[in-house]
Amino acid sequence: MTQVSANRKASERFGVPVWVVVVAIAGALFILLPLVALVTRVDWTNFIPLITSQSSIDALLLSLRTSLVATVLCTVLGVPMALVLARTRFRGQRVVRALVLLPLVLPPVVGGLALLYLFGRRGLLGSTFDLFGITIAFSTTAVILAQTFVALPFLVLSLEGALRTAGTRFEAVAATLGARPSTVLWRVTLPLVLPALVSGAVLSFARALGEFGATLTFAGSLQGVTRTLPLEIYLRRETDPDAAVALSLVLVVVAIVVVAVAHGAAEPARTRLRDAR
Repeated sequence: MTQVSANRKASERFGVPVWVVVVAIAGALFILLPLVALVTRVDWTNFIPLITSQSSIDALLLSLRTSLVATVLCTVLGVPMALVLARTRFRGQRVVRALVLLPLVLPPVVGGLALLYLFGRRGLLGSTFDLFGITIAFSTTAVILAQTFVALPFLVLSLEGALRTAGTRFEAVAATLGARPSTVLWRVTLPLVLPALVSGAVLSFARALGEFGATLTFAGSLQGVTRTLPLEIYLRRETDPDAAVALSLVLVVVAIVVVAVAHGAAEPARTRLRDAR
């Protein structure tokens, strides 16, 4: 046992080449240094007044509300999509997967235009909705749809990969014991990939929180209705750079807190998954 422990420690210590560590540090600095530069430009003497203006508070609260709703929609829509892609085989599956992941590489402005031509007053579906007095474009609903459109692939990609990695052996055992497909889904599959589901939801929330192009194109910029925090930062950049920097720092801090909390919540599930294996 002592020799095994020693070999394990040696493997953990020498398992990564030095040059890999150096490149990893360079990558970390590439991410960290711009944030440090941002912090150095903050006007700390007026920080509180800059971030507590009415327009800033409205933008922050709107971003949090819409991002939360968008994350719920991503979860409701993304989980079934990931299950179908990971657990079924059908003709044209690769094409379907490519279309599902398209918003990852599509410029957000193009996504906003696509949504506008679908849900706008003269759009493919929007014209029908308009007959019933339902207006989607340039409303808070449009913000949520734009955020969901760009954030959904993050959850699908994370969850599908986890489902493929986990395999189907536990589900097969449950099925042989007489469990119905829905029971297997709720009692076996989802608990097994819960860490990936949480991570995907966090990625979706973070992407929705930072969404700019599709929101501006599809929802516009109306204070308290469609002007999210990224839009507020963009508008302040020209008229009040100090406020733009302060709000940018707020957005960074919120994102860090969300990721940290979600990581802590997912850790017990990761432990259960390792024990199950």
